[in-house]
Amino acid sequence: MRGVYAMARKVSVSVDHDICVGNAMCVTIATNAFQLNDDRQSTPANPDGDTEELIMEAAENCPVSAITITDAITGEQLFP
Repeated sequence: MRGVYAMARKVSVSVDHDICVGNAMCVTIATNAFQLNDDRQSTPANPDGDTEELIMEAAENCPVSAITITDAITGEQLFP
């Protein structure tokens, strides 16, 4: 019997600084994928630093929906 291996999907992350309020929930959830800038707004740090699940959870918990996640290969918007 052969093993089945699922390849992790590459995602691209962006943060809309016009609406980000610096809640930092994303940094708390996906500690490697996000960081805060000097204005205390979230910025993508390393989209490969956390699992897609953690990055999606971080985006889903943003109180102002400032985070957009897309498939890095296809460009398909995954969230929101």
